[in-house]
Parts: sequence; structure tokens; C-alpha cells
Amino acid sequence: MPYFVYMLASKPKGTLYIGVTNHLVRRIHEHKSHACDGFTARYDVHHLVWFEITESIEAAIQREKQLKNWKRDWKIELIEKENPLWDDLYSKIL
Repeated sequence: MPYFVYMLASKPKGTLYIGVTNHLVRRIHEHKSHACDGFTARYDVHHLVWFEITESIEAAIQREKQLKNWKRDWKIELIEKENPLWDDLYSKIL
């Protein structure tokens, strides 16, 4: 079963959120619909700007922790390497 590490943004170079899930479409929909109270709902962070697939939950959690420890500039560089316009990738994964 694949697992996903993903980054959401409020706007280009705005507030960032990093998460892990085993069902990317469902989880991003939950963020977009504010199904759960929390950081993403409070700061309106719901644009999927980057994600990667891992083979195990352990690898996904390890990658999530690694990214959360990165400097903000490094995260922005990672996003812009694959998504220079900061497009919301949600429609591409539906």
C-alpha cells in the first residue's frame, strides 16, 4: 500500500503544512472542506503544492519528520523544483 507525504500552502510562499496519509485524495478533501479543526482550517492552508509516494508508513513518517526539520527556504525550493507556479495539484490527483 502506498503512503503519501504532502505539503499544503495557503498561497504561493505562504503558510506551509506537511502531512502523511495513505489516501491522498480523501485527506486533501478533508483539508479543503475544513472537516477537522486544527492548523489547516485556522490558517486556511488547503492548496496541495507537493507530494511524494513512499512504500511504507515508516518511510513516510521518517520523510515527514525530515521535512519538518528543514529550513523554510529548503521546503520552498523543493516545491518550486517540481511546481514552480505553486499550482494546486488536487485536481491532478482526482
